[in-house]
Amino acid sequence: MTTAKPADRRRIWALVVICLAAGTLYAWKIGAGQMGNSYYSAAVKSMTHSFTNFLFGSFDPYGFATVDKPPLSLWPQVFSVWIFGYHGWALLLPQVIEGVAAVFLLHRTVRLWAGENVALLAAAILALTPVTVAVNRTNNTDTLLVLLLVAAAYAVTRSIGEPSGRGSTRWLFWCAFFVGCGFLTKMLQAWIIVPALALAYLAGSTAPVKRRIFDLLGATGVLFASSFWWVALHDWWPGGKPYVSGSADGSAWDLVFGYNGFGRVFGQHDGPTGTPGAAMPQVGQLPGGPDSGLNRTFSTGVGDEDSGLTRMFSSGVGGQISWLLPLAVVVLILVAVAGARRIATKRPGDPAGRGGWFLWGGWLLITALVFSYAQGIWHSYYTTMLAPAVAAVAAAGLARLWRNYRDSETAVWLLLPAAITLTAAWAFVLAARNPDWHGWTRWAVLAVAAAAVGGLVTGKLGRDSLKRPAFVAGLVTLLLTPGAWSAAAAGEGGSGMPVAGPRSNVPQVQELPRGAVIMAAGAGDDSGGLSAEQRGILDYAVKNSEGAEIDLAINGAAAAARYVMNSEAVVIAMGGFMGSDHAPTVDQLQGWVRDGTLKFVLGSSPESAGTSTVASPGGAAQRERQQWIEQNCTVIDPGRYGGSDDKPQVFDTMSGGKTLYQCG
Repeated sequence: MTTAKPADRRRIWALVVICLAAGTLYAWKIGAGQMGNSYYSAAVKSMTHSFTNFLFGSFDPYGFATVDKPPLSLWPQVFSVWIFGYHGWALLLPQVIEGVAAVFLLHRTVRLWAGENVALLAAAILALTPVTVAVNRTNNTDTLLVLLLVAAAYAVTRSIGEPSGRGSTRWLFWCAFFVGCGFLTKMLQAWIIVPALALAYLAGSTAPVKRRIFDLLGATGVLFASSFWWVALHDWWPGGKPYVSGSADGSAWDLVFGYNGFGRVFGQHDGPTGTPGAAMPQVGQLPGGPDSGLNRTFSTGVGDEDSGLTRMFSSGVGGQISWLLPLAVVVLILVAVAGARRIATKRPGDPAGRGGWFLWGGWLLITALVFSYAQGIWHSYYTTMLAPAVAAVAAAGLARLWRNYRDSETAVWLLLPAAITLTAAWAFVLAARNPDWHGWTRWAVLAVAAAAVGGLVTGKLGRDSLKRPAFVAGLVTLLLTPGAWSAAAAGEGGSGMPVAGPRSNVPQVQELPRGAVIMAAGAGDDSGGLSAEQRGILDYAVKNSEGAEIDLAINGAAAAARYVMNSEAVVIAMGGFMGSDHAPTVDQLQGWVRDGTLKFVLGSSPESAGTSTVASPGGAAQRERQQWIEQNCTVIDPGRYGGSDDKPQVFDTMSGGKTLYQCG
């Protein structure tokens, strides 16, 4: 029986420490009352009520409409709630586990490609990426998406490393399966890295070209089957099923290619979808003119982060992910130049190593370009999908620069201190954007970088003993500021719109003239319960529902989520997330009222609907329902449920309105 060498044991313990550190960052204070993204948290509770609710991801306990994503990322949360009960930490525990698993699996993947030391550094970088820490402390879909895509990278790396044969093909099929599972987590976003995976296999495999092509064709079949089985199941389901929120016609197919597909890339401009972008007023309708940040938020969902090549480095995104992006880009350029020189000189290459660079470099470049130029609804926390690729490229690049520094007698050794200087300078710029938010780190980074660069130069000029400590100081330079931001993110409560850094980065409720109140972003963290007025509205509706199957219908899931989470009443959301879906239709509402299924609706007052300063966030679909409600239902005196007569001037997207109607 052989025993592990001391160096191996140290590396094992280093990985354990990195995973424990990641788990601590993701789990710190998750039991302090936060409930994650209220939209998904409400759905998790509703999914525990029935099998079809669970299978299709119903937002409401009645099983009327789904969330606007496939349900795969919510299933682990449902299992956790079944085991531990409906608590915030039960909702977030699966996210912590998935986040740590991604760190561990990235290590195992990079280890196969570039060795143990590079793998440890890559795992540490991923664990300390600020946006990843923020995302993994919520119950958004991106945590599971990252884990599944890293699993796909692991599988294709195993496929490249296997001798040509069934083992190689089997691992490639597993890669396609994991991407398909990613599709059932966040639809077409998972497919962004498919070209990188295919290029990695083509460039890295030693199998004959014909075999590689046939393997990729087979993997394509696995990808489509694992991606679309749930979509087909929903459309072919023989019994009752929820309407798919975000779609134009209630089908999952429309959601794939509309709101969660090409609409994200090219923008949502027309049609009855559940997108905030489609339902919001057009640019120029809100105060501040067409170039104001508020108008851009309403029309695109991306706030003031305009699309373009610099989006990843912009004020709202740079501090989330771009700390090592300049370094990664420089590394990829150097690798490309080295590869071109090798081809020109006809020197033999390393297929597995080449495949790894295509994998991680392709993942990084393709994803960054798609995110940079996306015209539809896009949020900065999506960039957590870049984190594994940034970590792998930066770690492998630093190892390559270190070897060049250590072994080269030419000026090539200067690339390492130059890379450290570039990264330190960019960290200084990012930290200086918000000097009140851990601004001390910018000076610390400069000091450590100066020591590292000075040590590297001195070491190369004759003091060999300084080389390794100076390189370690360089690594500290790279991770110091993002590490501080990650630690700060761990100290913050969970948010439905996860953002690392100063609180000014988090989308806020916008105050408009004449008392108008509009929430510019998606559902937030709903740690609190119902207000006294909301509790009064719900209690009144339940007490007087007279056996109605639906206790209360509310405009928009962003508003209804609080009621679903904090009661056992049967509450549904009309119109999907922001109220813009054509579900229920006016005819369906009329049928529910006629047969006694629904008696109470919470909506906007006739006065506010008629004098609003801007169009309703729910667009035409919501206005049609509101008009029917006003014509066929009676306003309940607020005094009967402890409400007030204070009426906002536009649809309040986070409360669903303040006027209770009795219908029928």
